[in-house]
Amino acid sequence: MAAQRSMPSSKQSIAKDSGSGLAVEDANGATGLLVVDMISCWDFPDAEKLLPVAVEVSRRIARLKRRCKAAGVPVVYANDNRGRWRSDFGALVELSIACGGRGAEITTALLPDHDDYFVLKPQQSAYVATPLEQLLGVLRVKRLIVTGVASDQCVLSTATDARMRGLEVVMPRDCTGTQTARRQAMLMAQCPQVFGIATTPGSRIRLPPALAKGAERDDRK
Repeated sequence: MAAQRSMPSSKQSIAKDSGSGLAVEDANGATGLLVVDMISCWDFPDAEKLLPVAVEVSRRIARLKRRCKAAGVPVVYANDNRGRWRSDFGALVELSIACGGRGAEITTALLPDHDDYFVLKPQQSAYVATPLEQLLGVLRVKRLIVTGVASDQCVLSTATDARMRGLEVVMPRDCTGTQTARRQAMLMAQCPQVFGIATTPGSRIRLPPALAKGAERDDRK
């Protein structure tokens, strides 16, 4: 599965980078934002319990994403392929919007921009059988902000895999969620103590200062 950029159109056509490789710029402040499993038709088991939480956190993720984009922090979407091996991210976005309802509301709030990246994952962790590790390496990401659902399943699996690869990880407690408030509270108590993962709210995460237009990121020597 190739990591690609996405286009903000109704058909979500895929843009090809003008340069070589997976990415053309370093992440400002070595920071990246990952959005996990927020683009969906919500037709899987337990979706009815998770969807209200996802609607709530989507608004906060959208605000955090706007801050990241302004700061030159790259945004990567990671979504389950749900066994659709002939699918792609553009088709998933299109399908989610076509399904309507609150799922379409979430997708519209988090609609990918032309310079965002995405990976499709076959397992809970966004690292398994995807080019995520390579993409973050090309972007020189050292700190990963992991958002999305479900916090104690796919989000946690991805976050702990990132930690095992030496990244600093933040899992903002207001930009993640799971099926019940009790499960979310238990996880948020464990994250810093057990996994070494910060749970700073999205609005309080310190981001690098925005680069002046035309300014260069660190060179690649």
